[in-house]
Amino acid sequence: MADPHSVTTASIDFALRTFGAGPRPVPAELEYDTRDPYAVSVVLHAGASAVRWLFGRDLLADGLLGRCGDGDVRIGPAADPALVVVELTSPEGAAVLEAPATDIAAFLDQTYDSIPAGSESDWFDFDEELAKLSYQD
Repeated sequence: MADPHSVTTASIDFALRTFGAGPRPVPAELEYDTRDPYAVSVVLHAGASAVRWLFGRDLLADGLLGRCGDGDVRIGPAADPALVVVELTSPEGAAVLEAPATDIAAFLDQTYDSIPAGSESDWFDFDEELAKLSYQD
């Protein structure tokens, strides 16, 4: 039997908001793996290094419509309705990025083609996730 899981990816140019200068381009890849149906990841490429952030697919979708999120990731529409703002915070620092809302929406549409909203639990393997938590060396 073929593996029913799939990975959806999209390359999107984010822009890092900076003080005293225009936004700086930050190439990024969005990824949705049906093995983790509740989450999306974004890999941001800054120079020679890359940083991966993982957050809820619902958070990304809700952020297209209104400001949402608590803690390390906050997402919401920009003053320019063509953009969405993604705020990332960690102990090492913070970044405010913007991306084209249509690109984010198109990526989300592809993820919903794989797993429709509300049916994530049909794809989530609770036993496997519990086994990961209880694994002992």
